[in-house]
Amino acid sequence: MKKWLKVVLSLLAVLAFFLGVWLIGRLINPNLNLDETALLRFVFVGIGLLIVLVVYLLTSKNKMWEVGTRQVVYMAIGAALFAVFSYLFNGTVFVVPSVSQVALRPAIAIPMFFGYAFGPVVGFFTGAVGNMFGDALTGFGLSPQWSVGNGLVGLISGMVWLFADKKKSINVVLLISAVLAAAVTAYYFLNPTTSNAMFYDVDNGIFGDAQISMFAGVSVLIGLAIVLIVRFVFGKNIDVAAAVTWSMLGNLLGIGFAAVSDIWINGYPPAVALVGEFLPSAGPNLIFAAVLVPILVAAYAAVQKQTGR
Repeated sequence: MKKWLKVVLSLLAVLAFFLGVWLIGRLINPNLNLDETALLRFVFVGIGLLIVLVVYLLTSKNKMWEVGTRQVVYMAIGAALFAVFSYLFNGTVFVVPSVSQVALRPAIAIPMFFGYAFGPVVGFFTGAVGNMFGDALTGFGLSPQWSVGNGLVGLISGMVWLFADKKKSINVVLLISAVLAAAVTAYYFLNPTTSNAMFYDVDNGIFGDAQISMFAGVSVLIGLAIVLIVRFVFGKNIDVAAAVTWSMLGNLLGIGFAAVSDIWINGYPPAVALVGEFLPSAGPNLIFAAVLVPILVAAYAAVQKQTGR
């Protein structure tokens, strides 16, 4: 089977899974049914899949797009791990304390690692399918466009293999990420009274109504600073440095896609989407990109060395 057809079939499998989770899930749990925005949500799912297809067509000659039995196995493992860990750390099973409205979501390191280690198709499938399945397990509701956003996190993390010189690509990615982080943080200071749409106040039973805290507002810059530290500490280990750096860019663009889509889907003003949703989501993800991705990459390298692969 031709490579392009395998990639297309992988994307269609993601779409079919999304539709299946929605159509079957709503029969089991009414919370999994989508409201009148269902069509618009799937329009953005289609846009996300189209973005992946365009990126593939522009870079199709690269071996990173290979989809064989090995990649399919990694897709299944990655998606299952991401779904389970997303469920475990959803705030009801294992309650991870938030730090000044910044909730910690360690599961995001899984699509980042799988994208970097096994390629963009595996990363996208892991993030998209794993997040959708995790939402279904949690039972709070489905956000297919956010699942696509998580898929883009994994996809972009795997784009590092597009460049022969990883070190040079790291510097470019750092610059792009720094500009994006600085721009959205500046936007926070222009809209400091925006509510944190991602924060649940357990004591007061309030979800999304608390004004965003200063720490949450600058969390992307904090995450960027930690990523920079890790990048230079592991400067001689290009694999770790590249994985962390590209995971950061994947997080900014993937979560950014999801948050911006809510401007049309939910009718949010840009300030709510970028300050209230993007910052408290992307900031903690950067922290875990810096802390957990190096551990996963180092462990994987050790396994490869031990097995001789």
